[in-house]
Amino acid sequence: MDIRKGRFSKALSGDTGAWAASIAFDQRLYREDITGSIAHCRMLAKQEIISAEDAALIESGLREILDDIDAGNVEFTPETEDIHMSVEALLTERIGAAGKRLHTARSRNDQVATDIRLYLKEEILSTAGALKDLRVALLDLAEAHTETVMPGYTHLQHAQPVSFAFHLMAYFQMFSRDAERFWDCYKRTDCMPLGAGALSGVGYDTDRAFLAEELDFARICDNAMDAVSDRDFLIEYISSASICMMHLSRFCEELILWNSGEFAFIEMDDAYSTGSSIMPQKKNPDMAELIRGKTGRVYGDLIAILTVMKGLPLAYNKDMQEDKLPLFDAADTLKSCLSVFCGMLKTVTVRTERMETAAKTGFMNATDAADYLAAKGVPFRECHEIIGKLVLHCIAKNANIEDISLAELRTFSDRFEADIYEKLTPLACMNAKLSEGSTAAKRVKEQIARARKDLK
Repeated sequence: MDIRKGRFSKALSGDTGAWAASIAFDQRLYREDITGSIAHCRMLAKQEIISAEDAALIESGLREILDDIDAGNVEFTPETEDIHMSVEALLTERIGAAGKRLHTARSRNDQVATDIRLYLKEEILSTAGALKDLRVALLDLAEAHTETVMPGYTHLQHAQPVSFAFHLMAYFQMFSRDAERFWDCYKRTDCMPLGAGALSGVGYDTDRAFLAEELDFARICDNAMDAVSDRDFLIEYISSASICMMHLSRFCEELILWNSGEFAFIEMDDAYSTGSSIMPQKKNPDMAELIRGKTGRVYGDLIAILTVMKGLPLAYNKDMQEDKLPLFDAADTLKSCLSVFCGMLKTVTVRTERMETAAKTGFMNATDAADYLAAKGVPFRECHEIIGKLVLHCIAKNANIEDISLAELRTFSDRFEADIYEKLTPLACMNAKLSEGSTAAKRVKEQIARARKDLK
């Protein structure tokens, strides 16, 4: 089917037709395209714009084409330019003149916008499902480690003791926000552009409400010009995917560090590690590194679509054909990364003893020592100075605070008593945090319980 037959006197130059065609990548929208066409056909018949006989023939033909594509019996070629023209050409070839009536009261502009929204709605559901699986895995791991103490860091320096579960629950919150962003994006994607025509509506008595119901859209796009030129929902999805990939990348960076010999807090499972071509001893966290690397790829998808859209006048422009590749790539990359990461997390070995040993170094109980003096009536700023001097003294002696005798501690402050030592263990420091949302085992268990409830 050649839409240039009527107006044009020359064929496209050289390989321009193949170069401009989108069928190589938009063919993956075939199911959405046929689904939208069946709904459109039914609407045309309902409104008596085409005959019931033609509608039956069209729908039957479309379903046969769908089955053939599913079975791998259709080979798409650049001559038909895109998925819309390919399906229409196949239909007309199979059922004759009735197939030419299908495109009545619509344009490829509203057709492709509908296809993308149908596709993206399913992708969002799939992404949300993968995020739920990951959050369940996080909760399961956290539940087993509410009293596993590890160093908490700021500036990648030892800061205060925290539980491993507490650290995991911080990522749970990140991924929960990601899920909220995708569900929010779903609301704006769930708007039907079909019936908008090329840009200004159509001159037929159509029933767009019927189409929305047939295609399971929550509402109709209000303005025909915006309906065909809007790609905000698509950009929003890739933006949400970029933020989610950033969270995965941050987590992977920590797993990679923790998996190193210097940390040795965890060990990656063999199923998610690879070796070296020259060093036989190596066990590399390649899957985590790949997720970290693929984050840049999804960022690139976002920049690509933002750049495509930034200078376009209303309404549809051919530039918008370039929206699909970044969308497909971002969606495919994110889902694969979520799947691999979830499996990797479920199989990781946690070295609790190594974590707890590390939590005893770096003066991570210094804040708790200051809080101890504050509870004895010393103003906190004075406490801060006293403990700072004590830490400096300990560094000179190559000792920890808890190694210093009570008599020596009292040279820094006479408020120190024998009970200070029981306050300075990593577990005691961790559980001393009383505030809601803190690292204390009791508080982390509350976080996990709320999270389980929210996920249901």
